[in-house]
Amino acid sequence: MRIRKPKAKSDSGPGHETSAAPPLTVVESPDATEESPREPVSGSGPGVGSQTGPGSQTGPGSQAGPGEQPDPASRSGAGGRSSLVRLAGWLAAVLAAAVVAIWSVVETGPPTEAELLEQAGLSGRDRLLVGVKDDTPGIAIRKTDGTYEGFDIEIALMIAADLGFRESEVEFLSIETEDRARMVARNAAGQHVKVDLVVATFSVTPERLRDAAIGFSAPYLETQQSVITRKGHPAVTSLAQLKGKKVCTLGASTSEHPAKQAGADVTLRNRISECVTGLKGKEYEAVTTDTALMAGFVQNEPDDLEHHDIGLEASEQWAVNVGTNEALRTLVDLSLHRSVTDPQDRRWEDAYDKFVAPMQQYNPAEQIASRVQPPVPEPDVRRWPWERGIPHRKAG
Repeated sequence: MRIRKPKAKSDSGPGHETSAAPPLTVVESPDATEESPREPVSGSGPGVGSQTGPGSQTGPGSQAGPGEQPDPASRSGAGGRSSLVRLAGWLAAVLAAAVVAIWSVVETGPPTEAELLEQAGLSGRDRLLVGVKDDTPGIAIRKTDGTYEGFDIEIALMIAADLGFRESEVEFLSIETEDRARMVARNAAGQHVKVDLVVATFSVTPERLRDAAIGFSAPYLETQQSVITRKGHPAVTSLAQLKGKKVCTLGASTSEHPAKQAGADVTLRNRISECVTGLKGKEYEAVTTDTALMAGFVQNEPDDLEHHDIGLEASEQWAVNVGTNEALRTLVDLSLHRSVTDPQDRRWEDAYDKFVAPMQQYNPAEQIASRVQPPVPEPDVRRWPWERGIPHRKAG
């Protein structure tokens, strides 16, 4: 119901007074919109609202006399309201189905990235601790100013960025080979610190996979075992040629067993740089470990060191260790999956081109590492349809 206030009528011309406005009238109308009174319109027909004579009106709200048909506008208004009711009911049903579907996904589906960050204990953190090597040129080395650089460093920064950490929020700590499984590194003050990630040339092996304390991500680099000697050493094509010879390698590494099995007199060190120093000082006949670990030393001193392909078929696949943090492992895998599948993401390739590729010319006898990032299956992470469908790179 609304109150309609008609305009006061006035006579034109001099000497005429304005007549008083008629009293307010209450008009019942289904229309909720305020209307101004209609002016008389000549003509006739349904819905025109014309006046045909004193006291007689037609149009909405008038009663049809005997023999007269109801106003079609009234019928169409009722039909329109009926259609709107049906449409509203249909929309309500669709909305209800959508709510049920979303609820089902939320209740039974895999976690989202935000939920995984919460489960991993990283929400609200402003510092990510990463254990890395500090003595391997081209892979991970600590410079004189205390900063780190190398391929592993770039991979760690890539993962950290996808976890929501700026480069300034990533703290690198030096970690020894034997401490990678325990995820304990040393900070600048020499204190032992538990780290969040280990990105330190850590190869995946069946034995390590059985260790409940080690949580490997998908591999991020593939290389192989090889040998370096002093320049001018006779070609070494197999470890068997080093039988009885003094050979240095890293303790707790995958290179230890093959060297011992070949009959070499093996010395174990915690740092590969210690092996190389002993080699140059003629303490050892050779050094053996992953090719990518030793190539940087040869690159830095090509007149003193030489690389040899020993023909081992087994490959070394480096992966990130997250320990028992399953949620963090899923997030690391998601970062590596995006890197390998998204053609717009060139961070892995840029790291390879900057640090690994330049070493190749100084190590012609051995491929340093595969130029292609290892494949990574898509992790089970809940994403909306518009977040799916990362375009895959073309083969080659």
